[in-house]
Amino acid sequence: MQKLTHAAALATLVLGTTALYAQTITPAKVAFLMPDQSSTRYEEHDSPGFKAEMKKLCAACEVLYQNADGDASRQQQQFNSVVSQGVKAIVLDPVDSTAAASLVKQAQAKGIKIIAYDRPIPDAKADYYVSFNNEGIGKAIADSLVAHLKAKGVSPNDVGLLQINGSPTDAAAGLIKKGIHSSLDSSGYKILAEYDTPDWVPAKAQQWASGQISRFGKKIIGVVAANDGTGGGAIAAFKAAGVNPVPAVSGNDATIAALQLIIAGDQYNTISKPSETVAAAAAQIVVKLLAGETPKAETTLYGTPSQLFVPAVVTAENLKAEIIDKMVSGKPIQTAAVLCVDRYADGCKKLGITK
Repeated sequence: MQKLTHAAALATLVLGTTALYAQTITPAKVAFLMPDQSSTRYEEHDSPGFKAEMKKLCAACEVLYQNADGDASRQQQQFNSVVSQGVKAIVLDPVDSTAAASLVKQAQAKGIKIIAYDRPIPDAKADYYVSFNNEGIGKAIADSLVAHLKAKGVSPNDVGLLQINGSPTDAAAGLIKKGIHSSLDSSGYKILAEYDTPDWVPAKAQQWASGQISRFGKKIIGVVAANDGTGGGAIAAFKAAGVNPVPAVSGNDATIAALQLIIAGDQYNTISKPSETVAAAAAQIVVKLLAGETPKAETTLYGTPSQLFVPAVVTAENLKAEIIDKMVSGKPIQTAAVLCVDRYADGCKKLGITK
């Protein structure tokens, strides 16, 4: 049984007295290697969050940030580049979780600490793994959508759901998929069809969903999509097919686009997992490793000591409380000024986000 950790407890999870480590570690170069740009989170949240925490803990340390844009070969090149620049630690969110095992081994052979980030690396034991609980995310979004359908009295007879998973090369996507199945397989609702989305590309999810709409039509009562990009692709397919209203669609990441779709009533749920929280934890772990200490772990995943945070499911009912009112690093996760523009203004008023 994995023991999960609430994000609110971040400050006490990994480091007790961060100032101590800032004084004792030798200034070093640290790499932060992210996988793709199909989600805006890496540029807008993860990278800034990691850099901010590193600056706080080790002002003289230098962060080398790279994004592979969905290309495993490019990530290998970026890995080689930062190694040649003398990094002492690498935080790695792999494009291809299987291929990344060789990167872990190469880094450790050179004495470089390596922290798996967001996506696990099953075939190699990294020094640490930091993420939200991905299997829990899959189960939570599916449970939420199923509960919504049952509350509306939707019969499972002769209807069903589409399941849109993430990339088959991403171990985190595999965990989300497992979590979704743990919910849907016992829900009473049939899975009409299922798809693993190459590289998480929304356009590919949209193309597949379009084919299923032609195939199943009104039998589709909902879509459990593994993230906001694939969910948004499904919604676009329904819109293009003239389906109104769009069946309940799940998501994950709480992107601006997804939150606006929830406000508009086109998406049912998403997952709020402020990436700054996990990025800050990764920075804390890096600093502790550089100080020669072994960070404590409350659980292990694939044999790697791990810290897994519990995210929140967001629907129209709690969007204001979880996104607008909740503060992370002294500021709201997102603001009404950003979300409640143009055609979303009326929806924000209906939800009580604005007056």
